[in-house]
Amino acid sequence: MVEPATRESSLTLERGLALLQAVADSDTGAPSISDLATAIGASRAAVYRLLVPLQARGLVLRDGSKVRLGLGVLQLAAKVVPQLRNAATPPLRELAEGVGATAHLTVAEGHEAQAVAVIEPSWTTYHVAYRVGTRHPVSRGAGGKAMSLPPGGPEWVDSTGELQPGAYGVAAPVRGVPGLRASVGVISMEPLDQSVVGPLVVAAAAAVAQALS
Repeated sequence: MVEPATRESSLTLERGLALLQAVADSDTGAPSISDLATAIGASRAAVYRLLVPLQARGLVLRDGSKVRLGLGVLQLAAKVVPQLRNAATPPLRELAEGVGATAHLTVAEGHEAQAVAVIEPSWTTYHVAYRVGTRHPVSRGAGGKAMSLPPGGPEWVDSTGELQPGAYGVAAPVRGVPGLRASVGVISMEPLDQSVVGPLVVAAAAAVAQALS
């Protein structure tokens, strides 16, 4: 049986997180206390109470009746990429060695895709040098396009020369991680046999998702 105090703490945490999400999702960029009360279905007094611990941690800032995200959110966000990279490294290394091509984890940031982890194969004579931090539109390249593949549709997508002339790519979406739009893929200067590489990329994407769950 859940103790009343535990249940109350859980509800307070849930409403606090809902409030933080409402601040982040606001179209105006700085919603008012009234806007937030409406968004989370609480009274203005409750919103004021919920803001106190969020302000103390720098997650939100108040300017009169307006509320906006604080720099504490950026500090939290800065911790995300290293965790993604650590979780993705073993599956990417296995993929790169198995295919003999550069493997990458790519994450969507708005309308752009960014490579946050890259592993190069150790045994090939040459391979594509793909830098961590490389950005491109999510509508281009296998890594970007894979993020838009619908569940139940194709498991992977390929591209040729969209980001670099003569380069071939195969990528699959990372599914099942709430709030994350990402893909795992390989890039090569030689054509890739999709019937072989596709399933390997899908398996690596699933391994990354499991590591992040």
